[in-house]
Amino acid sequence: MIRFEHVTKRYPDGTTAVEDLSFEVAEGELVTLVGPSGCGKTTTMKMVNRLIDPTSGRILLGGEDIAAADPVELRRRIGYVIQQVGLFPHRTVLENTATVPQLTGTPRAAARARAAELLELVGLDPSVYGSRYPEQLSGGQRQRVGVARALAADPPVLLMDEPFGAVDPVVRERLQNEFLALQRTVRKTVLLVTHDLEEAIRLGDRIAVYGTGTIEQFDRPAAVLGAPATPYVASFVGADRGLRRLAVTPLGAGDLAPAEGTRPQASVPLGATLREALAALLQEDSGRIGVTDPATGELAGILTPEGVHRALRRAELQEA
Repeated sequence: MIRFEHVTKRYPDGTTAVEDLSFEVAEGELVTLVGPSGCGKTTTMKMVNRLIDPTSGRILLGGEDIAAADPVELRRRIGYVIQQVGLFPHRTVLENTATVPQLTGTPRAAARARAAELLELVGLDPSVYGSRYPEQLSGGQRQRVGVARALAADPPVLLMDEPFGAVDPVVRERLQNEFLALQRTVRKTVLLVTHDLEEAIRLGDRIAVYGTGTIEQFDRPAAVLGAPATPYVASFVGADRGLRRLAVTPLGAGDLAPAEGTRPQASVPLGATLREALAALLQEDSGRIGVTDPATGELAGILTPEGVHRALRRAELQEA
């Protein structure tokens, strides 16, 4: 869906923001761009909707070179979510959400109906929030409106620049969970910029780890954590990358002990991350929790600390 072919952005003063980028984002894939400030990740994203034009190379969207597209029309076909949301303060939540469909010619009533559907989808009751103004919302609520507005014209591509960075950690985690659930429903092709490695790991189907203007590694989160491609990536993901892998390693049936004796009170489903399983395990004095089959609710086995270790070793061997 999005393809970079040897893309470089160099400014007149000689500064090179990105150099010789080549990568592809598949349709329906969520790719996170992660790295320190000034590494070129935001420049990369802004070149997709031509807020910045490359110096050389090509960017293709759905097989078409975006250099030949009208920038305004291109941007109306791409959803864009930024950290500070950018809602119009003089427009209501419903009017903000309906902005792009109306700009593209959708009748007002139809645009507002679509806006109401999307507000419902992001967890904001339009009958309660639709008539409010941005200043009457919390930061998390404004961010939800920003996502709804970006989806209003049903764009195939969604660009997100530090979308959850302006809210507190508790709200941030909740918004991340809600966005992942939303993505499972709408399946957009997403480029998401973040400086937060935890967020990149949690949200991305694949991660692009930036050095200075280049991508050092582009792979699945588990592969980046388990097999860093360069010393820079190893340093960036940190010595505690084994712990970070808990968040991207699912619990499998082979990691469990047989379900014998009394069923534990606490349980998690098969497929839960090891991080979720370990959190539940640490709450239990018995040192064991049940693991259920999500399809039937039946007990599939017992998880112990040894099982967590076994699952991590299994994941490491698979990556190797």
